[in-house]
Amino acid sequence: MMEGKPVRESISEYSEIALPNDANGLGNVLGGKVMHLVDLAGAMAALRHARCPVVTASVDSLHFIHPVRIGQLLVLRSSVNRAFRTSMEVGVQVETEDMLTGKKLHTCSAYLTFVAVDRSGKAVPVPPVIPETEEEKRRYREAGDRREYRLALRNRLKGKTKGAG
Repeated sequence: MMEGKPVRESISEYSEIALPNDANGLGNVLGGKVMHLVDLAGAMAALRHARCPVVTASVDSLHFIHPVRIGQLLVLRSSVNRAFRTSMEVGVQVETEDMLTGKKLHTCSAYLTFVAVDRSGKAVPVPPVIPETEEEKRRYREAGDRREYRLALRNRLKGKTKGAG
């Protein structure tokens, strides 16, 4: 069995200023742009944990709490919550900061599943996660519950598509 790695080794932060070409006519950043940044931030944490290429396998629901406005700083923080055999659940939190006032708002959060792969795209094992703080232990436990739910959902969807087409 591989030696485990603490959550702190995967913690990543990515920041970007919201520019006009990322926004709609109302001056709000497009949801797809934020989703792209969430995927990037999640991949950074997964790469730090696995130390090999990773691919996005799924994104849990993403609910926007506050819009992101042109000129605001987007700050994305990510870390691996739990590793399974070849996959990892990564949590990503997005916060906006008004650069003139310093006001910060939680914009959205998401859980993503990444799979570690070799150069040919074949899934490879990843090290276990070692949660150290109470918060990391809670996220570790909850990641197991979410994984069970995702697998059950995937199995239900597979059953529905067998006769389709």
